[in-house]
Amino acid sequence: MDKVRVCIVGMGIGRANGRAFMKNPRSEIVALCDVLEDRMQDFAKEIPNEVKFYTDYKEMCKDPDIDAVFVGTPNQLHVPVALEVLRNDKHVMVTKPLASSLTQAAEVVEVAEKSGLVNMMSLGMRFSNQVQYLGKLRQQGYFGDLYYARAQAIRRSRIPDWSLGFVREGGGAFRDMGVHVLDAVWWLLGMPKPISVSGVAGAKFGPRGKGYWDFRQPDESYWSQFKADDYGGGFIRFENGIGLQVESFWASHQQLDGETQIDLLGTDAGARLRPLTLYQTVNNAPQNVAIDLPDGPDGFDNVAADFVNAILDGTECHAPLRHGMMVQQMMEALLESGKQGREIRFDD
Repeated sequence: MDKVRVCIVGMGIGRANGRAFMKNPRSEIVALCDVLEDRMQDFAKEIPNEVKFYTDYKEMCKDPDIDAVFVGTPNQLHVPVALEVLRNDKHVMVTKPLASSLTQAAEVVEVAEKSGLVNMMSLGMRFSNQVQYLGKLRQQGYFGDLYYARAQAIRRSRIPDWSLGFVREGGGAFRDMGVHVLDAVWWLLGMPKPISVSGVAGAKFGPRGKGYWDFRQPDESYWSQFKADDYGGGFIRFENGIGLQVESFWASHQQLDGETQIDLLGTDAGARLRPLTLYQTVNNAPQNVAIDLPDGPDGFDNVAADFVNAILDGTECHAPLRHGMMVQQMMEALLESGKQGREIRFDD
């Protein structure tokens, strides 16, 4: 095999991932899958070669001309589609979050790891050049011992209003946005083992028809089905003593400085993601260094390259589904802590 033949499932986030596969000389899109054929036809205009259309993912999985599948459906369908992909002996990549529950996440990880197939999370933020730059500094010991971090994913009025999967049980702000910063900061910290989490979460805007995308007013038939969180936040303690404050808001009354932010605090240096800045004390004086990264592939390009290389060359996949399950564990514990009003310990 000299090229990975990919099918894109879901024409939402699937488009960004699909474009990355199109740019990679070692992969090509040979099929699209979505319940709406007009969405596939629209995206197919960007693809330089002819592609097959599928509206039934089970039929798509039987296609012998497909080597690998990207799963970009609503959260509640990630696991059913991924399981079907794996059972048909195809490599799989799943958008975040891995699942709509920890039980589902564990099920698909078990099947994926027994299959021997390449399985990967699509994590555009973790694989972004800025996060990767900080990750290399951490691996080189630049920060000394990292002991604290903050991570935020914040919007003023941007609850999605185009798919019920977002607002029904299994969706929500933290699974949509918070998972991005939680995964990225956890990776930056060296993927430590969590010990406990104390969180708060709920829905203050969505169930009232407020806070939707760009202050639009969706029909009551949409927002009356709101069964998820539109905010969540908490504190995660790790076994090596690191503390992490993490927050996610779909809608909120606060001043924004970008949509996502990560701060790292170490014994020798610290950092902020946006704008990319390093902090040190040099000769007893504070020093702030702005980092101007050269242009290069974006996060989705880097994700596609990692996946394709793992399939064709047998190299390590740097974001297997197991990582998605571990992040899901922290995320679900935070939401459950908010529901129960108490700290959740992971050894429970």
